This record gives sequence, C-alpha cells and structure tokens, in this order.
Amino acid sequence: MKTPLLIAASTLALAGCSQGASYSVAKLQCPASEGDLTRTGVTDGGKACAYRSSDGAEVSIALVPVKDSPEATLARIETELRSTPGPMSPEAVADQADTARTIADAAAAKATMGAIAAEVARVQAEAAADAGVSSGGHDPDEPRDSAQINLPGVHISADDSTANVRIGPIKVDASGEDAIVNVYRDVRMRGEALSTKKRGVRASFIYTGRDLPAGYRYIGYEAGGPKTGPLTVAKIRSKTDTESGDRIQHDVQELVRRNGGV
Repeated sequence: MKTPLLIAASTLALAGCSQGASYSVAKLQCPASEGDLTRTGVTDGGKACAYRSSDGAEVSIALVPVKDSPEATLARIETELRSTPGPMSPEAVADQADTARTIADAAAAKATMGAIAAEVARVQAEAAADAGVSSGGHDPDEPRDSAQINLPGVHISADDSTANVRIGPIKVDASGEDAIVNVYRDVRMRGEALSTKKRGVRASFIYTGRDLPAGYRYIGYEAGGPKTGPLTVAKIRSKTDTESGDRIQHDVQELVRRNGGV
C-alpha cells in the first residue's frame, strides 16, 4: 500500500514539469536508455518501443489513438493489462503458485492496512477535538480501527483490511494485498502555460495483487498527450513487486512527457 501511494504522490508532483524535447504525434523519441531503463526494441516505424529495467521490469511505449474519449481509451488499456500476460517467459507462471509468499504478503498487507487505519483514525480524532466535538459515547461493540472522512474533494474510508481514498484526481482502493491506484487529470500542453483551456491529459494506473496473469506482481501505465490523441502510453509489468515500479516510475514519466507533450 505504501509504495502505490508514494508513486501516486510522485505522479502529481511531477505533472507540472515540462522538460525535454517537444512532443511528436507521428513518431516516438526512444533514447537508448532512460535512467534505469534500457531500450530493447523499436517497432511499427518508430510508433512503439520497448524497455527493460535492471531487475527485469518490462516497459512498452506506444502512440495510442483516442477512441470515444481519453477515459474510455485508457479504461480499455487498463482492462487489457489486467487480463493479458504480455511478453514474458512461461516459467514465471509458477511464481503465482508460491503459497508461502502469498501468505506472507497477505499478512504484511493486513499490517499495513492496520497502520493506515490507525493514522486516519488519529487525524479524525484530532479534527473532532479541534472542532470541539466530544469523543464520548463510543459504542464498545464498534471496531476502533476503522475511520470515515468525507470532505469536499477528500474521501477516506479505512479499516484493518481495506482502504478507499479519494483525494482530488487520486483514487486508491485496497483490500488485503490487492491495491489499485488511478490518477487522471486535465493538463495544459507544452507551450500553452498561459492558455485558459487544458487540452491535454495525464493519467496513471497501478495495480498490485494476486490475480495478475503470468506471475506478475505489479502492472500499470503512465499516459499523456492531447485529448484528441494520440496518447503516449507506457505500460509497465514486473514480476518482482511494487518496489520495481517505484524505482522506474520517474524514468517512465520522463519518456511519456517527452513524447506526449504534457
């Protein structure tokens, strides 16, 4: 849970940056390396390229036309990532059957949820105290490790096994060892800093869980570009864990910014 939240925060913090060359809607700029990523191939006349990190995470970048809307286009990509195995060796399937690791992950995830719930409950108690609201009258049968916070633009629901967070463009849903992070926001295109219209979009998707295909532990995408398309979409797949995605997230964002023009 901690790493997906950190990645989501990083996504927002970096969304306003606009370093790198101007974007192109016809052909990707795919350097031989970008941080921890090493290019492994360029296909489709430069409209797609592939990278690999030092610990084996796979990143594929492509120009994707917008169909119906940016949201609908990205939703289809999310579904594809969660249901198809992608380019990896068949022997990785055996990793998914490692019962001991599953049990350990579940235990660690439950402990993380408990910590999140405790922190949320503490913030809620402090807010109630500041507002002069008595904390007495607590039902002894009601679990104390759960919390609900609903404010304009902020929604948090958490207990010892689940967490549901809505803060502006960030959405986090977690249960047990499964976690989903979605970030979607309208942005200005490069060179339009003073424009009153936000013609571009930035989006991120992160998923960690037990039901991933072919033994993956982490999948996601980083996307950016004009709302009319094409979008530059970088898909990420890793067999290890969220730490791999955390290490290469900035590198992936740089590639998307360079090509998406956001």
